[in-house]
Formats: sequence, C-alpha cells, structure tokens
Amino acid sequence: MKTSVEDKIFYAAVNIFMVIILIIVLWPLIFIVSSSFSSKEAVMAGRVVLWPVDFSLEGYKAVFKTNEVLIGYRNTILYTLFGTILNVAMTLAAAYPLSRRDLPWRRPIMFVFTFTMIFSGGMIPTYIVVSELGLLNTPLALIIPTAMSVYNLIITRTFIENSIPKELLEAATIDGCDDIGYFFKILLPLSAPVIAVITLYYAVAHWNSYFTAFLYITDSKLYPLQLVLRNILIANQIDSAMVTDFDTMTSKQGLADLLKYSLIVVSSLPVLIMYPFVQKHFVKGVMIGAVKG
Repeated sequence: MKTSVEDKIFYAAVNIFMVIILIIVLWPLIFIVSSSFSSKEAVMAGRVVLWPVDFSLEGYKAVFKTNEVLIGYRNTILYTLFGTILNVAMTLAAAYPLSRRDLPWRRPIMFVFTFTMIFSGGMIPTYIVVSELGLLNTPLALIIPTAMSVYNLIITRTFIENSIPKELLEAATIDGCDDIGYFFKILLPLSAPVIAVITLYYAVAHWNSYFTAFLYITDSKLYPLQLVLRNILIANQIDSAMVTDFDTMTSKQGLADLLKYSLIVVSSLPVLIMYPFVQKHFVKGVMIGAVKG
C-alpha cells in the first residue's frame, strides 16, 4: 500500500513529537545520574549539564560510609517482599468472589470497600489502633495497616470479570473442580497480567514508604531505606549561622547538594531495574482492568 504525502507528513510530525517528549523525560534522569558522579564543586557551580564533570564517587562514599544504608536496604527489601506477597494474596482473595455475580450481598460489600476510599478514620485513630494492637515499633506496623488497596482491588475484580470467560468456571465445575481448585489452577494463571500490575504497584508503594515508618518505627535498626536516607540528608545539612568559616560552609553545602542526587539514584535504582520485567504486562493489565468500575 502506497503511503500518501499527508501520511508521511503526519508520521514525521509524530516522530518529532515523540523525540521531544523522550528528551524531556530522559534529560532530568540523565542529569541526576551525571550529577551524582560529579564533584561537589561542579555540582555547586552548575557545570553539570549532560555528562559527569570531574568524575567523583564522593557522594556514594558519603551515603555508604556507615552500615545504616545496608541495614535500610535489607529492611526495605524484607518489608517490600513480605508486604507485597500479603497485598497480592488479599487482593486476589477479595477480587475473585466479588467478580462472581452469584455472590450474595455483592454490591453492598463492594460499597463498603469503596466507601473507605473516600472516608477513613484519619491518622490519629489509625495510630491508636496500631498501638492497641501492639504493632508499634515492629515490622508488622508497615505491612498490616496497608494490607490491601481498594483501588487495586477494583482493577483486579474488573479484569477477572472482563477477561476470564465465565464458561471456564462452568466447565471446571462440570469436571468436578471446586472453587479453590478453579482459583489456583485456572484463574491465577490467566490473571498473570493484572497480577504483574498490582505487584508493581504494591512493591513501589512499599519501597517508597516513608511516612508510615516515620509514625510507627522508633528503633533505628528497623528503619526502612527511605527513612535512613532522610536522616543522612538531614545530618549533612548545615546552618549558616553555626559556621563561621566560609570554605567549610561551602564544602559542606556542596556535599549536601551532591548527596541529594546520590540518594535519588540509590533509592530509585532497584525499582528501575524491576520495572522492565513486568512492563510487558503493565499496559494490558491496566487497560483491561480499568474498563469499568
């Protein structure tokens, strides 16, 4: 089929537009990485544009100077792993029965779930509940209160309703398969796209979790990575009124600026590595699961 002149102009315009968008998205990422590998003098002077200037690992040395970051990594990996497993298990366990039109009181139950997206008890009542359950200063405080997202529940339920034929359940029932067997042997394998999506959502949420740990955790040995990085950043900030030596103040301020970029790379790298493995399911799972509420 011959391409018309109008089509060629349209395709060229689209390609140019996409290249511009790509540059807009990539440039901040490249700038952050390049700044993290540059010297603090170059960062303070604003000489970093695209590539590292005066290559230096000083920022990363300052980040990993103590074992706190490694402990934070260990804690966050454990919180993310076990938290995500619990999140996905509870979401699937709730989404499947709610996708069944023969479930008694299906709509009122779904209304109760949806109601919590608009109204909640608030921070202080939630803190009191966590405290009364004895979860304060324990890893469970970062996992149990956020055990399921209603938003992800709706996506999963809608995906199951729209993508998995009801005839499969009827055929499985005729062959003698019960609900539990159908759930594990048929439903879960067919739900791989949406499972990949909610796993990514939950894992990123756990990895970036900061405020929950700030509220419920006081033991530094239980701090997640984000809280450890926050403390490092605060420790390297300076008060100009407390420093009389200009050179010392400039050096500390330069290190503080350099640390910002190094901390962004350290905290974001694992998520960036994980994303490509679920990206192929990402668009399909979100689009199919978001057709209806």
